[in-house]
Parts: sequence; C-alpha cells; structure tokens
Amino acid sequence: MKSGVAEGDTLQTVQGTYARLRFDDGAEVVLRPDSQMKIEEFKYDEAKPESDNMFFSLLKGGLRSVTGLLGRRNRDRVKVAAPSATIGIRGTHFGLLFCDNNCGAIPMPGGGAPANGLHVDVVDGSVSISNNAGQQVLNAGQFGYVANQTTAPSAVPPQQGIQVTMPLAISRNAGTGGSLGKGRNDAECAIP
Repeated sequence: MKSGVAEGDTLQTVQGTYARLRFDDGAEVVLRPDSQMKIEEFKYDEAKPESDNMFFSLLKGGLRSVTGLLGRRNRDRVKVAAPSATIGIRGTHFGLLFCDNNCGAIPMPGGGAPANGLHVDVVDGSVSISNNAGQQVLNAGQFGYVANQTTAPSAVPPQQGIQVTMPLAISRNAGTGGSLGKGRNDAECAIP
C-alpha cells in the first residue's frame, strides 16, 4: 500500500504492523509495531549537497534505519531525536528501541524485559549518541543504552544488548512504493 508523507507528518504503526519508508536518496526506515515517528525535515537535491538535511524524531517504539546518499556525503546533516538522546549517524545501519513501560513483550538476552530508556544497536558504520549528560560513539557490532536526558549514554556488552529486529518478510521486501522527497512520486512511502 502507498501513502503520501511530507515534512511535519507523524507516522504511527499499530500492534502487529510495520511501516517502511524509502527516501529519495536511498535511505530506508522501518518502524516496528506500536511506534511513532515524526519527519521533522528532509531536504535532498542530488546536485546540491550543501542543502542536504534529514531530521526525524522517534517519539515511541522502535525502528531500523539504513543511511542513503545524503548520510554518506553529509553525515553531520542526518539526526534522529529520541526522548532521551539525539543520534548522529556516520554512514550506517542501526536500530533504536525506546521503552517507556511498554516493552514487556520484547525478550532480553537472559530473560526479563528491557529497561525503560533508549536502546541502540549498530550493524554497520557508527553512531554518536548525545544528550545533556554526555556522548557515546558506537561502532558496528556495538550496543548502547540511555536511561534519560540526565544520564549519559553508555556502551552495553553484546550479551546485554538489544538488537531491533524485523521479520524476514519486511527485511527482504524490495518495496513497490515511491520515495519521500522531491523528484520522484513526491512524498510517498511504501508500507508492506
């Protein structure tokens, strides 16, 4: 199914659903069930890298994101805000899961539910997690956690990390919708 999406829009998934967004620069974001994300800004012109900007906010739930051309050529112009930290990318593939008394169904390595706060995993490249209390850089294969705005981000041992996963059908889906941005089917997303 295709739906129009524009700057300022808030996207929300409900229980049992996923949403995949493809941006004009090739970036992809997949939202987990019961998630909310706001597209704060997306500016991309292949011929004008100086005007690049991508900023979105994870308000609730979780997502996986893969950097597109914008993030590879202007990594400082891609940011993701979450309630407890801001994530800057460095050409990457990463996952975010924000828990606020709503992650009881997500298993932790060793059992139990994830703690409230922001959980981060990096598959490729690196991310910089920062808030009022500090900054932490995570590289491929690393995990991180941020309890809140007043607690510094920290690296988490792999055996305690949470990797945001998607069903195989979502992760292998080539998608048939358009892209978000100017140029192609202006402001469309593919939602499998």
